[in-house]
Amino acid sequence: MTNFSLLKIVDKNYYIYKIEDVEEIEKMRLSTKGRYGVRGMLDLAIHEAQGPVSIKNISQREAISLNYLEQIFNQLRKAGLVKSRRGPGGGFLLARRSKEIRIIDIIKALKVPIAPVYCLDEEEKKLRCDRLDNCIPRLLWKKLKDKTKEVLEGTNLEDLLKKAKKQEDKKCVKE
Repeated sequence: MTNFSLLKIVDKNYYIYKIEDVEEIEKMRLSTKGRYGVRGMLDLAIHEAQGPVSIKNISQREAISLNYLEQIFNQLRKAGLVKSRRGPGGGFLLARRSKEIRIIDIIKALKVPIAPVYCLDEEEKKLRCDRLDNCIPRLLWKKLKDKTKEVLEGTNLEDLLKKAKKQEDKKCVKE
């Protein structure tokens, strides 16, 4: 287990910690909201041919909290990525074809940062680092952010659907 000790409080949202065991640091990763948003959208794309897809069914298949998924899909609906139908047999449908929905569109709709460090995140510029102007590692983090953005912009739901289909075909062959 990693041991942290508080070194400095910059403001109510940003703290600096000393990390005792560097090998235990978790790797940089996309937020839960971003990962669940992509999973939910992929599940919707997979099952959409059957008509509107219930958020409850997506929640069960993907093992995501129903309340959290409802919040995510509300944001996706407001962004125009999904549309909803009310009433019996209602649910969600993609608002555009799967090949027209890039993964970056989902990430942006959910307002999920892709920057690996706060100093590159437009939303968190207020947490200005005093080393910002002469921080050499920041160049590496910027490159990582740019590559991540490039992958997310170059991948759409159709790409993930194809991968899901290949994976499903492999399962059928083994059974």
